[in-house]
Amino acid sequence: MTKHIFFDLDGTLTDSGPGIMNCAQLALDHFGIPVESRDQLRAFVGPPLRVSFEGYGLDPDQVREAIQVFRGRYIPIGKFENEPYPGIDTLLARLRAEGHQLYVATSKPEVTAREVLDHFQLSEYFAEICGADLKDQRDTKDQVISYLLGKVGRLENVVMVGDTHYDVLGAKAHGIPTIGVSWGYGTVEVMEQAGAVSIAHTMEELHEMLNRA
Repeated sequence: MTKHIFFDLDGTLTDSGPGIMNCAQLALDHFGIPVESRDQLRAFVGPPLRVSFEGYGLDPDQVREAIQVFRGRYIPIGKFENEPYPGIDTLLARLRAEGHQLYVATSKPEVTAREVLDHFQLSEYFAEICGADLKDQRDTKDQVISYLLGKVGRLENVVMVGDTHYDVLGAKAHGIPTIGVSWGYGTVEVMEQAGAVSIAHTMEELHEMLNRA
């Protein structure tokens, strides 16, 4: 039976953490905000930038400025401090060959998501690539999924694949179950608490879960 599979990008398809964390550090340095350890910056991978910077107590004008500083490095440099997870291309090819329809739903700006997927020659696997707009009016996973569903219409047998509770909760808002992956930047416990139906620890496990979901 054909499934419609929505994939998160950062932390699910590609390990974009190094570039995102480098740019987040730059933006926090801009405001003189100390970072105790680099691991603290892992929290920037997945949620909208707006949400992450708000967590540091920045007011709305400062949040906009922080995003501008972040993107000033990320757009030319940071987006390519990134690499696909080993085996992801093989997984996507197998799923397509089995007749499943694949999509991307990411809180990363859509234009950047397309550039990253084109760079790693992954775009060809996806029927639609949907992301945030550059005005930060569509940046939560719930909003991006709503946008994707608006483009493709009503779908049956839909499942989300992501690495954080933001993916789980965003999909749940549309009645879509989520399979979490443990190789990204979220935590298994938090994804399970948010309602992930299962957690895949390898590409092979994810393939099996998707075919029986």
